[in-house]
Amino acid sequence: MSYLANPTRYDSMEYRRCGRSGLKLPAISLGLWHNFGGVDVFENYRDILCTAFDKGVTHFDLANNYGPPPGSAEENFGIVLKKDLLPYRDELIISSKAGYLMWPGPYGEWSSRKYLIASCDQSLKRMGLDYVDIFYSHRPDPNTPLEETMGALDSIVRQGKALYVGISSYSAEDTAKAINILQQLGTPCLIHQPKYSMFDRWVEGGLMDVLGDEGVGCIPFSPLAQGLLTNKYLNGIPTGSRAALAHGALPAERITPELVEKLKKLNEIATERNQSLAQMALAWLLKDPRVTSVLIGASRTSQLLDSLDCLKNIIFSDEELAKIENILNLDNES
Repeated sequence: MSYLANPTRYDSMEYRRCGRSGLKLPAISLGLWHNFGGVDVFENYRDILCTAFDKGVTHFDLANNYGPPPGSAEENFGIVLKKDLLPYRDELIISSKAGYLMWPGPYGEWSSRKYLIASCDQSLKRMGLDYVDIFYSHRPDPNTPLEETMGALDSIVRQGKALYVGISSYSAEDTAKAINILQQLGTPCLIHQPKYSMFDRWVEGGLMDVLGDEGVGCIPFSPLAQGLLTNKYLNGIPTGSRAALAHGALPAERITPELVEKLKKLNEIATERNQSLAQMALAWLLKDPRVTSVLIGASRTSQLLDSLDCLKNIIFSDEELAKIENILNLDNES
């Protein structure tokens, strides 16, 4: 059955200008880090992608190594794009990144010119695209000069392979340097993608000020702290959760009684706001005008729709913010 986009898809989504650029992004963007790889179910992730676009989510965020296996998320996105979304290509913002291990040998990771340009070429081929809208340096490379990495991003734009460039997980100091280099090259840094949530606030130590001062957008990833900021852990560790897995990304020892108590207190505030804890955590990030968009993941369509409902209430009173701050500062669990 052929896909036809919802004609009212732009009616309920908020779009925010990305720094001082001419580009606007939806307040909520969809990341394909998990749940869109070769091990996942096609009809499930196809439905997530099409429903997201139907709800005004125009930005889809990928990276060369997303899967598993690495590269399969881009391949699968390319299939859905060709099958369903290609008529709407000019309404989409598609981003990809390179920086982590992708192929064996000395040129298969980090941020050399060799790796970044080859990675971009491979990503375009996997997705069946002539260009991506945003291409990122996925992480800083301690062994490659920043000038080389930023020069590669500049070349990718000049070659017509990307419209904009960004960086991810760079420190405030390196971000300021990268922005300056790109400005001199004539390809401004559009956006920074840092890890940022109520429980991981390192960006408040200088990075957000750099982005605000320089007119660069911000799109936080892991806004729910790997699922901590949901109702999943309000009563400890449930069976099947990330923390319950022996080799999961979330260590079980992180779920302390103190942390559970903190989550319960935050959930009380969310309930008073007629939100779930996850919805409040997303809204809390969007309260900062320097945040252009928040990058969410979804394993099923209902989860996507639940996250999008955070947009119904992104205003916080001073009292609410003070209560949240007090809870977050109760101990050092965050």
